[in-house]
Amino acid sequence: MSSLEIILIIIFSLLLIYYLNFLGIIYKGLNKLNECHCKKLPEEYISVIVPFRNEEHNIKNVFESLVNQNYSEERFEIIFVNDNSDDNSLKILKEINKYKNVRILTVPDDYSINAHKKRAIRYGIDNSNGEIIVTTDADCYHNKNWLRSILTCFDEKTAFVSGPTIFKEEENLFQKMQKIEFAGLVLTGAGLIGANQPTICNAANLAYRKKAFNEVNGFYSNMNLSSGDDELLLQKIFQDTDYKIKFSISKDSVVVTQSNKSFKEFYHQRKRWASKGLFYKNKFLIIRLVLIYFFYLALLIQPFLILYSKIFFPYFMITFGLKSLYEYRILKKGLDLLFDRNLLKYFLITEIVQIPYIVVMGLSGAFGNFVWKNRKIKR
Repeated sequence: MSSLEIILIIIFSLLLIYYLNFLGIIYKGLNKLNECHCKKLPEEYISVIVPFRNEEHNIKNVFESLVNQNYSEERFEIIFVNDNSDDNSLKILKEINKYKNVRILTVPDDYSINAHKKRAIRYGIDNSNGEIIVTTDADCYHNKNWLRSILTCFDEKTAFVSGPTIFKEEENLFQKMQKIEFAGLVLTGAGLIGANQPTICNAANLAYRKKAFNEVNGFYSNMNLSSGDDELLLQKIFQDTDYKIKFSISKDSVVVTQSNKSFKEFYHQRKRWASKGLFYKNKFLIIRLVLIYFFYLALLIQPFLILYSKIFFPYFMITFGLKSLYEYRILKKGLDLLFDRNLLKYFLITEIVQIPYIVVMGLSGAFGNFVWKNRKIKR
């Protein structure tokens, strides 16, 4: 072998070892998660906050799933926060709302202009009565025991609970691949919480103490970012307070949301999600993301290196095989706990497509702008 081949194989091997160790942490973390079994619900009043922008096709469904929760109406409020919708979302909400514990607010035009979704959540928190804040999205559906299931995870030492979110079952292959890929992201976040390394979560299914939110100054340090109302807050509460972080592993806690119907929507969503990574306060997490990105980049270029030397063919097959095996174990474990194992039939094709997708999205999220809810947003 030439010296170049040796150097490349050493680099690729180190990246592979690092990535497999990362997957091992996730798997062990999933094994440590326990279903919440608190004997009683929290005594604190609850505020469920639902930011929305142009959701006229979904707003009625989320409204009905929330007002029909198996939870005493006197113990929680639902706050819908209109973020400059220019469709009939607000009109529909006002027409169907007959509940005393449901409020509908509109964010003032001059309120944290650049923060977008975060400004709507923050405005809802500023006007809330609850000591525990629960956030979800306006394109979601919740089973009747969702709120009860999430809240049973709280005790006096817990300040933040992340819940599972899954994409709605769709017909075409593109949306099925999104569903299994998104399930993988959710399980990654769950496993890292179980391993006491909280890193990612999803704002469609979160609950946290308002006291802890205020202790870390909420979204104050990242109000200039269009995203980050979920994992950046998770990381701040974990790093800056002594509270515990939990993941609700119960199937009752699952929130159903919609996948992207077009590649363009998918591209901008994932690009927006990827844009948060470089703004993590914990530099170790940034290094972790960079190393994982380099692993995928190495995996992408290895097939092309076969043209240079045949030695890279077996190395690529071994690397791809080990990656797939470890990720299959994580998905199988998580799907048995929360979702549907039938998704595994789309595992291999998703594994293949995932390699160039992560390389492209990581680069785009770091340097590009994106579109969200018909807004052109700067990173």
